[in-house]
Amino acid sequence: MSPSIPLQEMIRAIRSARTQCEERGVIQRECAAIRAQFRQVDNGGARSHNLAKLLYVHMLGYPAHFGQMECVRMIASPRYSEKRVGYLGAMMLLDEKQDASLLITNSIKNDLAHSNQYVQSLALCTLACMGSAEMCRDLAPEIDRLLRASNSYIKKKAALCAVHIVRKVHDLGELFAPAARSLLAEKNHGVLHGAVVLITQLCERNPEALERFRKTVPDLVQIMKGLVISGYSPEHDVAGISDPFLQVIICFMKDLLVATNTDSTKTVGNAVLYETVLTVLDIKSESGLRVLAVNILGRFLLNNDRNIRYIAMTSLQRIVGTDHNAVQRHRGTIVDCLKDQDASVKRRALELSLALVSASNIRTMMKELLLFLSSCPPGAQIRCVCVSVRYAPSQRWHIDTILHVLTTAGGDVRDETVPNLIQLITNTSELHCYTVHKLYRALLTDISQPSLVQVACWCIGEYGDLLLKGECQETEPSQVTEDDALDALETVLQSHMSSPATRGFALTATMKLSTRITENVDRIRSIVSIYGSCMDVELQQRAVEYNALFRKYDHMRAAVLERMPVIEKNSSGHTNGETAGDAVKEIQPAAVKQTGPLLPQQPANQVCDLLDLLGGSEEPLQPSTALGLPNSTSTAGGDLLDLLGGLELTPLAPVPVYEKDGVSLTLICEKTSDSGMTVTLTASNSTDSDISVFTLQAAVPKSVQLHMKAPSGDFLPARGAAKVTQMVALNNPNKVNLKMRIRISYNTSQGSAYQDTVQIDSFPGL
Repeated sequence: MSPSIPLQEMIRAIRSARTQCEERGVIQRECAAIRAQFRQVDNGGARSHNLAKLLYVHMLGYPAHFGQMECVRMIASPRYSEKRVGYLGAMMLLDEKQDASLLITNSIKNDLAHSNQYVQSLALCTLACMGSAEMCRDLAPEIDRLLRASNSYIKKKAALCAVHIVRKVHDLGELFAPAARSLLAEKNHGVLHGAVVLITQLCERNPEALERFRKTVPDLVQIMKGLVISGYSPEHDVAGISDPFLQVIICFMKDLLVATNTDSTKTVGNAVLYETVLTVLDIKSESGLRVLAVNILGRFLLNNDRNIRYIAMTSLQRIVGTDHNAVQRHRGTIVDCLKDQDASVKRRALELSLALVSASNIRTMMKELLLFLSSCPPGAQIRCVCVSVRYAPSQRWHIDTILHVLTTAGGDVRDETVPNLIQLITNTSELHCYTVHKLYRALLTDISQPSLVQVACWCIGEYGDLLLKGECQETEPSQVTEDDALDALETVLQSHMSSPATRGFALTATMKLSTRITENVDRIRSIVSIYGSCMDVELQQRAVEYNALFRKYDHMRAAVLERMPVIEKNSSGHTNGETAGDAVKEIQPAAVKQTGPLLPQQPANQVCDLLDLLGGSEEPLQPSTALGLPNSTSTAGGDLLDLLGGLELTPLAPVPVYEKDGVSLTLICEKTSDSGMTVTLTASNSTDSDISVFTLQAAVPKSVQLHMKAPSGDFLPARGAAKVTQMVALNNPNKVNLKMRIRISYNTSQGSAYQDTVQIDSFPGL
């Protein structure tokens, strides 16, 4: 390849290279030729020609630093064609950290005083692009002089160069203040744009300059007024809008003419309106002006462009906390956006709709949100449950709403939804008959929703007598026989869709029905005995214990399997029967699994016999106060469920590891093997606003193996209404000193992202 080929041919040769190696070969040969010609005496326009090719090589990512001195020489050339390429090379190959940049200071100063405006323009652009603090101090007087020149083309570029100087050297702002104010009298839009940017920079960096430039507000308002009411100007018109860029840059003066007269049928007009709205919302505006801004965003929601609808809902989400009533006026339009085909628009509409829910509109809003559940993304059902908990107008409405959610998307709700609903049903004794009939019909219709099936089985076991009576006045009259109830539970036990936990609910419910029916006890005994040899250890243990109740302690079966008592709650945080932050006493695992109610007072020797169903009790034990509650006794065999003895049911206490801005994180460690352990991280939100996109990331030493399981969710409702749990499995075969660094990230309800890191140096319990 000839060293003197034109730039176009070199580009063509590089593009035709089939491999990376072939491309490098072409560039290396051309760079070698350029180096050789740089050392030769200039012949014709070869210098600019070679530097142009070198700049293209630099754009491809290859080294081109050997052309820096050639840029310095070409900037000093009297030819405009060489100056242009030289200044372009300086902007691309030089920066303020390199000593070579100081060599062009004198050349730039000379060119700033050149008689040709285009040479002056090259020097201004270069100084604005890569001028160091030293260069800015040396050349600032020259820039101030050019700001007062008569040429609008030069004043425009000098203003932008002054902006760079102010950013580099704050002290030089006072030098440009008088000239900046005088630029507002110019008619050229480019000069006005540069002047407004320069004034903005001066005000941001000097409070005294801010007070001085407040006097220019009438000038800026007059400029804005001229832009809005002026006629057609082909030089500045963009889709029928007169210079929208200049309108946006000075819209902070909140002139209402922008908001009322701008054409909102075109993208350019919507851009100007959107910037105006952001300005009104960011500054301390009067209430009427903020309402106008919200109404403009409401009009955006009716736009056919999904991008405009998206940014409108994003902006409304930021202000819904401060301007709630103004946003409420557009509730109908926001709810309609839930039907949009675009997933991102639906997600924003859902977040905004949930933020608009209040005690006064909970019924209307939840009706729309429940219709949305059939097509909503995973996780939205959880938020609907949290909202219904917070603003439920009555207990029956609360139960109906959660059951609707479980019926529609029971597989996507959090694990704590089942015990929370069981607690709610237990505490509303007047709705027991209504709830058990409704859940029984739901169980007959669909057994594919695990959460719904578990609650239904629990209710049938607890309130089976109310189901069989059929005297519920709040539902349609229906007669349920003993065989019907047992058939429903047996269907759950035999279904391939039932998890072991769900089968445990169904087996316990079947056992409890043995004290609520009279004619099918033998059938129940047969069903329970089948699972005495089940492969699942949990089901097998339950079946063995229940068979022992039938054989040896049948006289105590009715007392052991009576109804669960009302679950007590803490005195703080009540909201329609729920606590705001899981303040209710947690339902113990045994209680959720329906192992039994409180035992009646029995002689100590009878209780010891009952606990020692398989024998082996050598010393008297204290009687347990409740079946399956782990706080009864810590002695082996002290828990009624621990019929085999030796099981530790004392729960591990969580250890707080992080608490900041209302977000807290606790840790529970459990050793699973000699080198393995499980770490459970639980996050909660005690602030008054919801948190979304909550994620946890963990890092450990290289020799430790880490596996993070799927979290329970990514949404933390306000005031601790629910928690997010993340399980981390660790394997430390080398027994190194274990440390873990956790990154916490989430988005606030205002749309801002937050990230923080915490390091854990010790793991309690290991």
